[in-house]
Parts: sequence; C-alpha cells; structure tokens
Amino acid sequence: MQTTHKIIMSQFDSIRPFYDAEANAAIRKIVDDPMLEAMMSFTFPTDTREHWKDLMVHTHSLRDFQVNFIYPGVQKVLEKSSEGLSTGGFEQLESNTAYLFISNHRDIILDTSLLNSCLYENGLVLTTSAIGDNLIQKPFLHTLSKLNRNFAIKRGLQGRALLESSQMASAYIKKSLLSENRSVWTAQREGRTKDGNDATHRGVLKMLTLSEEGANGFGYFEKIKVVPISISYEYDPTDVLKMPEWLAKSRDEKYVKGENEDFLNLLRGIIGTKKRIHLQVNGVLDKEIAEISKMELSQPDKLSKLAECIDQKIWTGYKLWPSNYIAHDLLYGDNEYESFYTQDEKKSFEKRMNEKVNTKNEFLIKSFLAMYANPVNNQKNALSINSPASQL
Repeated sequence: MQTTHKIIMSQFDSIRPFYDAEANAAIRKIVDDPMLEAMMSFTFPTDTREHWKDLMVHTHSLRDFQVNFIYPGVQKVLEKSSEGLSTGGFEQLESNTAYLFISNHRDIILDTSLLNSCLYENGLVLTTSAIGDNLIQKPFLHTLSKLNRNFAIKRGLQGRALLESSQMASAYIKKSLLSENRSVWTAQREGRTKDGNDATHRGVLKMLTLSEEGANGFGYFEKIKVVPISISYEYDPTDVLKMPEWLAKSRDEKYVKGENEDFLNLLRGIIGTKKRIHLQVNGVLDKEIAEISKMELSQPDKLSKLAECIDQKIWTGYKLWPSNYIAHDLLYGDNEYESFYTQDEKKSFEKRMNEKVNTKNEFLIKSFLAMYANPVNNQKNALSINSPASQL
C-alpha cells in the first residue's frame, strides 16, 4: 500500500521550496520539458535520456535532486566554462549546524550553487537560498528553483505589500535557521553588484530582524550564526550585459529591463567564461555581533555597524586575480600592481575588453575597468582599517 503524504499548509506556501513529499510530483511535471532535457544533456553527455529520466522519476527528496542532478550540473559548468574553483575557510564550519551565509552577489545562479557544492563536499548543511521572484517567472524555472530549495523574495512591491512580504521572508528565514536547522543564503544587497563595489544594504539586515519580537530586534543576530562569504570571479561572465544599465545611469535615465534580460543574464552566467573562481568563508561573526549588541546605539546604528563589519570581512576575503590588478592599473593610469600580473595576462584582458566594450565611449571603458578594480580598492581599505597601525 502506497503511503499518502499529507502536505501541511503553511503561511509560507507562496514563497517556500517544495516539501520532500511534493518533490516527485513536481519532477514528473517537468521531466519532459525541453529546458530540462537540455540541462541534463549538458550535465550527462554520455547518458541516454531514458537513464537520467528513470533516475529522476524515482527521486523523492530535494536533497537527492540536488546531489544527483544539480551538483553534477555545477561540476560540468566549472569544467566547461572555468579554470577551476578554489576555496578557503570551510574548516571553520561545523557539521549539523545551521548558518546564515551573507555573500557578495555577482551571478544569479552560480553564487549559491557553488556555495552549496562546497557545503556538500565538506559534509555541511545545505542552504535554502533567496531568489528574486522576477527571475523565476517562467513555470519551468519556478518549479526548478523550488526543487533546488530556493525561496522567493517578491520584487517590485511598495508600502504595506512590501512590509508584509519582508515580514514573511524574515519569518521563513528564522524558522529555517532556528526550528529546522537549515542553513540560509542571502545576498548582501537586493540584486547583483553591477560595479564591483560590494556593500551590505542595511535594509537586508533590517528585514532579517522583522520576525524578532520586542524592541531589541538586533538581538536576533545573537541567536544565529552569521557567516560572510566572499566570491571572486577572475572574469565576470555577465560583465558586458551590465553595459546598458551603466549607460542609462550616466544619462540620469531610469533603466528598464528588457523582456528576457533576467533569463539572458542567468544563461550567460552559466555558460560565459569565468576563468578562475574562489569562494572564501570568513568565519562566524559571534564575537563581533556580541560587541555591537553591547554598544549604546540605536537599532538602525547597530545594523549599520553590522553591515560595515560584514563588508570588512567580505572585502578582506576577496581573492584578487590578475584581472583586478590589471583593471586597477589601466583605470588609474599607473603600474602600482604590475608585479601581480604578466604582460600576456594584460594583453588578454585588454583584448577581452576591446571586444566587448565600445572603446570610443570613455564612460563605458571606465565603468568596465571599475567593475574589476573596485575590489582592489575595497580590500586595501579593509586591510588598512584592520591593521595594527590603524588601532593606535
């Protein structure tokens, strides 16, 4: 007799991932979708369609779906479009422990997919990960995201609707961390960084505290384990796609996305050239949060202090590549960092830039270079703030 799984309805149904009991039915709905077939042909090029389909229709949990289909797909992406992923700091994390990972955000899919791949390889709790609902409007992508344990953040809301949506997201994150022992990933800001200037938005931190009862919203951070993550791509696969938005800003025009722009960015992030990638865990902010909590500051000022702390950790944790140093020297017209790259690497970077950017447009050239140079400036600032001399 087949067991009937009773699905418990909850307040989070409009944003949550699938429950395990829903996974198989969801898989069967998309198993013949051409987009899934393309993904699996890429992931398992030597397998027959019948083989992976048979494995998939016998999958009954989100973890099995992630481990058996998403994880191999990420490895194939790394094989085909990068020169490898390096990592650091994962030894600081404990198994069977839920963390709130807050990272800089460069790529729609890869940032969280790479993190989860590393967590899996290190025997750590995988995340439920925030994703803007604007990115999963297509039915297939919506289903796939829920199978990959994403929860939706509703975009484009204002006023009361925005507050209610933020409260729901906050409550879901709190429930995941404290009741379900499920790690959570969120970006440090809404949307990807377009100029390489990674900064934690206080509004993201405020959202996290909305589910905390009482006047001391900041006290929430003392109950959880906050871990800043630095993600460093040698080449940003979506760099050229950020040009139209830069241009609009330079003209003081409101930027309006194209109909399929989010999907194109998503696709380019997967297949575009990345060269080397580094993912750095920057420790748990237990001591830092305890110190901020003791300060005689208002709640907003405490959130600002925490945002600054997260920024310092992320900036310090960057792996700076030759592309960063080359861009910095080209942008500022000097050779300050020439010992960090070869002339061949510089020629390759300039060739890539000249092929992608209108070299007659000085603003676009500077914007392209700044996207790669800003991490150099930010890390330099972070290291100077944390140096012994700065404490005197």
